[in-house]
Amino acid sequence: MKYSVVFIVMIGLMIFLSPEARSQEVKVDVKGKVIEETDQRANQKTEEAIDYGFDKIEEGIGNLFKKKEKKDKTIAKGKAENPDPDESPSTDHGTAASAAAQQSQATLKWNKYDFIPGEKIIFEDNQEGEVNGEFPSRWDLAGGGNVENAAFGEQNVIYFKEASSCIVPFFKEPAKDNLPDLFTVEFDCWFEPDEYCQYLVSFYDHKNQAESSIEIDPLIINANHAGINDVGEGFYPGFEEKGEITAGYWRHVALSFNTRALKVYLDDARVVNIPNLGINPEGLTICCDRMNSAGTEGRNRLIKNVRIAEGAVKLYDKLMQDGKIVANGIRFDVNKATIKPESMGVINSIYALLKDHPEIKLSVEGHTDSDGDEALNLGLSERRAQAVVDKLVSLGIPDGRLTSKGWGESKPIGPNNTSEGKAANRRVEFLNN
Repeated sequence: MKYSVVFIVMIGLMIFLSPEARSQEVKVDVKGKVIEETDQRANQKTEEAIDYGFDKIEEGIGNLFKKKEKKDKTIAKGKAENPDPDESPSTDHGTAASAAAQQSQATLKWNKYDFIPGEKIIFEDNQEGEVNGEFPSRWDLAGGGNVENAAFGEQNVIYFKEASSCIVPFFKEPAKDNLPDLFTVEFDCWFEPDEYCQYLVSFYDHKNQAESSIEIDPLIINANHAGINDVGEGFYPGFEEKGEITAGYWRHVALSFNTRALKVYLDDARVVNIPNLGINPEGLTICCDRMNSAGTEGRNRLIKNVRIAEGAVKLYDKLMQDGKIVANGIRFDVNKATIKPESMGVINSIYALLKDHPEIKLSVEGHTDSDGDEALNLGLSERRAQAVVDKLVSLGIPDGRLTSKGWGESKPIGPNNTSEGKAANRRVEFLNN
């Protein structure tokens, strides 16, 4: 690289030096002089002798370096200002640049996503109102370790500060079986470019259900892989390494359990499908990995947006039985009408329902919780309902079969003083029209 620069500089000097200088028959070690000057320019201002030549060279090739410098600064600024790519998830997690390049089409990458959250929320923690540096108020510590609330980017997160730290959700009767026969679990977890960055999910409460008869290894979640030892596992499409990544990013993890079968999703892809898990889950414990790197600088173990919900019936049966479908699985960016990618499981199911039953017409109606201004909530619910209609139309449903309406906070179905109640109220309903 150094001598390529030397060659360019020598050619430039020959072009820009005066004809008189070029015609002088004197013996000058031009190559040696240029090499010397090149080294000096890397550390200090150049001598006046060949300043003129260098300045002209820089005018000619300077734009090449400026373009690269501008690009590097743009990527660095994006990482500094938004270390949370939650609003622009990417199925190519090799580099931060690839995630940014796919931001505009992020949602489209979830068009085959088939995960549908349970309809009855039994535990919800989006870290709302948590105090930085305190232990998470919706959880209990199981088996030692160190866990705190923290801020990462602009979002509150649960921070595992030590290896093998484990937490269990608070339930009113923690010792009893708190998981129904059909349930779903969702949370976001952060992965660092470290092969040992992983999270573990056990299907019983390590603190309150110590006498549990469940004998199965925990579900291990890596950046591009999930699985239970000797039971079932799978890689994210296109990857063969569990944790070989070059940039940190969030994964949306979703688990669906139906009587005996377990499905596990990483972002838009189903990576585990176990037809018979062989156990009846009783509770939940989430741990970070056992490696001592957890909690050290640059080795973050973070989760956020945890939801446990009771399983749902088929959407068509629900619509025919109740005249509407209540969807808590359609989610939006905070105070915006931007649909989050993980909402596509529900939207894809609604699309399939409408495609298979052309006689059905739906009113899409948005609802919010009571936080914030009432008038603003009304407008927000209207925009969100319309955003869902627009998405269905973009997938191929004629707009004449869909209408939209917003109700704001005026029709709650749960209390607005609990996390679970607020989550239930933030919903989209599909009414048989």
